[in-house]
Amino acid sequence: MAKVKYYYDSDTLSYRRIEPKKGKKIFNIALFLLAAFLFGTLGLILLLNTSLLNTPKELSQARELRNNELQIDLFKKQILQMEGVLANIEDRDNNIYRLYFEADPIPYEQRNAGFGGINRYKNLEGFNNSDIIIDVTKRLEKLEKRMVIQSKSLDEIAELAKEKEKLLASIPAIQPVSNQDLTRMASGYGWRSDPFTKVRKMHYGMDFTSPRGTPVYATGDGTVLRADNRASGFGEHIRIDHGFGYITIYAHLSKYKVRKGQKVKRGDIIGYVGSTGRSQGPHLHYEVWKDKDRINPLNFYYGSLSAEEFSALLKAANQENQSLD
Repeated sequence: MAKVKYYYDSDTLSYRRIEPKKGKKIFNIALFLLAAFLFGTLGLILLLNTSLLNTPKELSQARELRNNELQIDLFKKQILQMEGVLANIEDRDNNIYRLYFEADPIPYEQRNAGFGGINRYKNLEGFNNSDIIIDVTKRLEKLEKRMVIQSKSLDEIAELAKEKEKLLASIPAIQPVSNQDLTRMASGYGWRSDPFTKVRKMHYGMDFTSPRGTPVYATGDGTVLRADNRASGFGEHIRIDHGFGYITIYAHLSKYKVRKGQKVKRGDIIGYVGSTGRSQGPHLHYEVWKDKDRINPLNFYYGSLSAEEFSALLKAANQENQSLD
């Protein structure tokens, strides 16, 4: 029940009841309703923006979403680290390994090429985190492609290393007669006087004077092509195929201890000094062939001579004396 209010009337000297005005009453009611509506709406908005109305499933999904976003951030950092490590390997591959084995570097554009054609990521579109997922997927696929290219490059390097090792073992790199067994270096590669005709002619090998029976060594790994006396002027001789275009010839032997098709290693004894064939005395005539051309054997003795020994051999080889065959 509403409280009744009074006022004092000085004309009648009595208290009279205050009657509320009808318009004001309606205004008060409207103001109350408006306030109630505003506070109710504000309260509903606040309520909807809190977790009080979320179900346990929705709360779990929200936590899972936040965890996924965190995992994606960590994953992106790991990808960045892997890209850095791979870039370092690629740089060393191009500028050290491939350079050393004389292989062409792999161009940056080839290593980092993307994937052309149709949209490969259409099935990843339309989600809240589609941009992030597509970006991570692209980087992973690109990283995988770079790793495949690098793996193939390392396989190639491994094969080149094997070939390089084989090449270094095969090149005729030592003197065929030991220095301690040499009487003298009778004749070198170049124009010399023929011992039979006395006419200057090209001497395509080196003559090593040694006592008959002095051991003759294979100057590099290879396979014996010939071990016979059926070559004109060479007498008993041996030919070794070293691969990579290299062939060596050892002529005027007294005998040989290898046979055709036999594998030999650098430093193996293959025969002995003699004076068979077109020869003026016991010595070894030695030739080196590269890609069917006869070249100066003097260029290959880095594997068995000291600097002083090589210098003395060079001086003797350059003397235009008479050859022994």
